[in-house]
Amino acid sequence: MTLSTRIRTIGLAVSAAILLTTAAQAAEIHVMISGGMTAAFKSLVPEFERRSGHKVTIAYGPSMGTTTNAIPVRLDRGEPADVLIMVGYALSDLTTKGRVMPDSHVDLANSPIGVAVKSGTPHPDIASADAVKRMLIAAKTIAYSDSASGVYVSTDMFDKLGIKEQMKDKARMIPATPVGEIVAMGEAEIGFQQISELKPVKGIDIVGPLPAGLQKMTVFSAGVAANAKEPDAGKALIKFLVSPDARKTIVESGLDPIVTRSPN
Repeated sequence: MTLSTRIRTIGLAVSAAILLTTAAQAAEIHVMISGGMTAAFKSLVPEFERRSGHKVTIAYGPSMGTTTNAIPVRLDRGEPADVLIMVGYALSDLTTKGRVMPDSHVDLANSPIGVAVKSGTPHPDIASADAVKRMLIAAKTIAYSDSASGVYVSTDMFDKLGIKEQMKDKARMIPATPVGEIVAMGEAEIGFQQISELKPVKGIDIVGPLPAGLQKMTVFSAGVAANAKEPDAGKALIKFLVSPDARKTIVESGLDPIVTRSPN
């Protein structure tokens, strides 16, 4: 065997060893995620996988509620989870129940509530609380989500505007399905949901965010599941989500990134 052949053989052996080591270290990270962060997360996953060598498997569902895909329901069924990305206070509740590692909770982004109408229909005035009140009284059908934004709209906001009784027969909660899709089909005249959840929906116009006097920011957070099989890989994923490299994508999705610590 010539010297060059020996060198080439050694080089191939070293490359094979590196590939085997990388494969051994690569993990499959099971992520459960709610709607508000979904668009940004789906855009960021390919880059994280390329950099880390890990593979990300995603399960979607609301942060709360009793629908089949709701994250708490998925966990109760024993579905695998390494990382949970969901409404912050719902994640804190799971932490209290021992389902999330206490030191892994990281706030990712603030999400404002937006108002949507079907594409091509007039845009109502939402510049002030009084304008929103007039819009709601005039509307025939109103839809809101079964997650954090919908809880706020149907309780606090309607109460604040003094129209809760007037909304009973024409405002309805939409379980699981994006509110924008209901508006796009013409099944609701006005829709309320986080802007980041409205943006991916075709067939609607986002009139804008609720005015300051009515706005309610929802914090989306991430944490490592208490029974995670890949906790270290999960922490690496969360660290990537709070890195400067992820911020542009998060902003473009309609969210406001929170500058915070990353998990250890």
